[in-house]
Amino acid sequence: MRGLVADDEEGIRNVIREYLEFDGHTVAEAANGAEAVSLCRMQKFDFIVMDIMMPVMDGFAACREIRRGDPSVPVLMLSARGEEYDKLKGFQLGIDDYVVKPFSPRELMMRVGAVLRRAQAPGSAENVHETVRIENMLVDFTARQVTIDGTEVELSPKEYDLLVYMAQNKNIALTREMLITNVWGYDFYGDERVVDSHIKNLRHKLERDYIETVRGVGYRVAKETC
Repeated sequence: MRGLVADDEEGIRNVIREYLEFDGHTVAEAANGAEAVSLCRMQKFDFIVMDIMMPVMDGFAACREIRRGDPSVPVLMLSARGEEYDKLKGFQLGIDDYVVKPFSPRELMMRVGAVLRRAQAPGSAENVHETVRIENMLVDFTARQVTIDGTEVELSPKEYDLLVYMAQNKNIALTREMLITNVWGYDFYGDERVVDSHIKNLRHKLERDYIETVRGVGYRVAKETC
């Protein structure tokens, strides 16, 4: 697979590139957020490893711009800052994982692999074409597409996976732990608040509250029409 590594420190880029190439990936590099955005406009990547603190354009701004052109590309953020605000802001942008510097290259490779597996799992070719309609929203599992009144809604990979899992379990109150286990997977290292951030993003993008809050439990998708 083809990956993009964006970091203003050449030494870190070299280490990540070497490990990714050893795992069989091809790698492009960017020294700042603006270069990363430019590269993503010229070619498509299967995943992105991006630092937050970069010159010209930081990782948050770069991720936001890249998502406009390719809302489905998985993004793993790097940061020397382990503050909760940074993590929540990243997850609100729809990133797929977050790694604090200094990090173990082997752990980073495991996280990249986990992100790619989660991005590829739903809607695989072997699944039967299946859709669910919830009021005026149509969720197409095989096409990995969500439309409202016929207009496609752009979601990040994780936002889509979360919506699909909830739609497949409609009318069931799902705890945050259940959502993390089934959407993020057992190898996810974050905490339960990542679910709340993604639910907030989904509600904003869908422009309608299809997702109900079940007080003291979690969330559910409950309204459906034929």
